[in-house]
Amino acid sequence: MPAYSAVVFDMDGTILNTLEDLEISLNQALEAEGFPPRTLEEVRQTVGNGYRNLMRDSCPPGTSDEVVERVFAAFSAHYAVHYADHTAPYEGIPELLRELKAAGLKLAVVSNKGDREAGRLAELNFPGVFDAVIGQRDDVPRKPDPAMVAIVLREMGASAREAVYVGDSEVDIKTSGAAGLPLILVTWGYRSKAQLEDAGGRVFASTVGELETLLLG
Repeated sequence: MPAYSAVVFDMDGTILNTLEDLEISLNQALEAEGFPPRTLEEVRQTVGNGYRNLMRDSCPPGTSDEVVERVFAAFSAHYAVHYADHTAPYEGIPELLRELKAAGLKLAVVSNKGDREAGRLAELNFPGVFDAVIGQRDDVPRKPDPAMVAIVLREMGASAREAVYVGDSEVDIKTSGAAGLPLILVTWGYRSKAQLEDAGGRVFASTVGELETLLLG
């Protein structure tokens, strides 16, 4: 029998490698303001807390809120068109999701990327797999607030007692704790295992096979 009946996945760094598209759109927006570009590794370490925070962390220190908003607007316009240019599932993830679905598990995505892009990327890369998908919306607090997790659990007809959260960052550690869900952290994403351990992570999957074992028992 599966260890859980519902799984809530983070998107960026957990099931999809979205880093290159984020870096390209971010740097296009930064360069429009004359700011220096950010490296892929810099983006890796700052992504996860929502687009506005990514912009704020990527602009030079002391940048005004007005300019940060301009960078955010330029990024959003570019990413809305180019969000899927280089983004792809991590190896083995599509097969794992299909296996979980066949085993009767309910599956959801909760992401701090924009709601439209989250929905489109889920359907593009994993058509028909997820029972609920939510990204950042103006009317719903973003992670680590548990509000988005509560929404997808309700849409799936699942309770926190039967669900598990799968993520790759310190934001996911805080989110799962706030939502009352057990947590599995993958180590192929945007944070190292050492960073995750320092942030309080305890259960890890270093391969898709390990994740499958933890989810299906």
